[in-house]
Amino acid sequence: MDQPYQDIDIETFRSDFVEADRNDYILLDVREEFEYAGGHIPNAVNIPMSAINARIDDIPQDKPVIIVCATGNRSAYLAEALAPHGWNNLYNLLDGTMGWMMRGLPTE
Repeated sequence: MDQPYQDIDIETFRSDFVEADRNDYILLDVREEFEYAGGHIPNAVNIPMSAINARIDDIPQDKPVIIVCATGNRSAYLAEALAPHGWNNLYNLLDGTMGWMMRGLPTE
């Protein structure tokens, strides 16, 4: 069975979303608050995995959702979990925030 989300690498995310100046997507950072506070990709919205159930309605279903964590594992898990419940434009950002930082890309 195919996975219900798309993996997207950092370079493709940057060219197709960030550099294309799109504003029709959400970058969802699912790391815990202390991780997010240590640096995150610009414009990322933090909803920690520990709070997903309580904040599920904060995740839009009408636009692409690019999910990011530290390395791509938690984000893939969440993408897999959301897909059967109405989200159909999900992306897992490969290499996560650590990969972003290792490339020397800007953080907030």
